[in-house]
Amino acid sequence: MIGNAAENSAAIRFAYRDRMDLALNIVTQASVQIALFVTPVLVLLSFPLGHPLDLVFSTFEIMSVVLAVAIVAYLVLNGETNWFEGVQLLALYTLIAVAIYFLP
Repeated sequence: MIGNAAENSAAIRFAYRDRMDLALNIVTQASVQIALFVTPVLVLLSFPLGHPLDLVFSTFEIMSVVLAVAIVAYLVLNGETNWFEGVQLLALYTLIAVAIYFLP
């Protein structure tokens, strides 16, 4: 979160100024950056640190990521957004977080 604080604050400022296309672009590209750069680096660094990190996910984790990506893709497909779609995304992410918290 701290590493992406500048990106997140810029996205919030652009959204406040009604530049939603730019705000959505910043947010989605930050997620791609994490997926393509940070995750492989963490996997490679985890072995020398003594806490091996493998990328074996449960079915629920895979389905929650697929669901989140599909919903974001559907919402940004038309090129427009509003506050209610943002609330829906926050509700989805909250539901996923609560479900993961209670998983064994």
